[in-house]
Amino acid sequence: MQNNNEKLILITGGAGFIGSNFVNTICKRESAYRFIILDALTYAGDYKNIGKVIDSCEHISFVKGDIRDTVFLEKLFNENDFNGVLNFAAESHVDNSIENPNIFVETNVLGTLNLLNVSRKKDNLRFLQVSTDEVYGSLNEGDPSFTEDSQISPNSPYSASKASADHLVRSYFETYGMDVVTTRCSNNYGPRQLKEKLIPLMINNALKNISLPVYGDGKNIRDWIYVDDHNEGVWLAFLKGESGHVYNFGGDCEKRNIDIVKYILNSLGKEESLISFVEDRLGHDWRYSIDFSKSKNILNWEPRVSFLDGMKKTIDWYRDGEGK
Repeated sequence: MQNNNEKLILITGGAGFIGSNFVNTICKRESAYRFIILDALTYAGDYKNIGKVIDSCEHISFVKGDIRDTVFLEKLFNENDFNGVLNFAAESHVDNSIENPNIFVETNVLGTLNLLNVSRKKDNLRFLQVSTDEVYGSLNEGDPSFTEDSQISPNSPYSASKASADHLVRSYFETYGMDVVTTRCSNNYGPRQLKEKLIPLMINNALKNISLPVYGDGKNIRDWIYVDDHNEGVWLAFLKGESGHVYNFGGDCEKRNIDIVKYILNSLGKEESLISFVEDRLGHDWRYSIDFSKSKNILNWEPRVSFLDGMKKTIDWYRDGEGK
């Protein structure tokens, strides 16, 4: 039963990589709030990512459901007086979006639209959209970093679907006066990430002594942020961000993909001969770089986990049996 002074927050996509880390850190410690964790438990969401913390924390509960299901969402919102929604739910793998763009539009665009429609019926509800720097497109080396005012120029079906959702969120602020905040982050890494993504794929392949596939020449550049740093920013934006605004979160850690792969091999004592260069990804963005000075100045946020510390935690988690 919800207390009058207790705020109820819905976390969508809470069993996925970023969402589950949010549940295990932010939700666990913020016991003054009550959290309902929503996830469809598709291939990218796993209940074991959050099961222990839900069992041990009375203020956190779980509901299985799909944000594409309007009937389900209407029932959920009719039964609960939500004060906030943090939307982590998304299809996120670029390769999959190239093979099947439809599911990305269904989940990332229509699913977000469904959440906005049920959320705007609630008084005093804040909606936070978790987005990505990929909506800004690609940079060349030497270009200035993306700011919140950079042009939206998505280059993959994934990033186009996230950009579309961001535009919908903004439109609900402008049209309906809805209390919304959007966050955009650089490449996350850390525990619980699905093995199809670069860092966990390379760690697991190296541990098995099988080929590490690297797109093209491996010189594409990404900015890397440890998942807990990103989630701290999301929570601060939810608590302190100005309605209608966007906040960028980056790791101040630009690395070439090939250097990440070599670092992992070196850390595990493996030979670089395991690297296999493969045909480049279609429409492969060259470089991402985030300017997070707005978040630093307004939210008092900055990344705290160094790349070396973050990678050690990540490698140890996979090497030790994925936290078991």
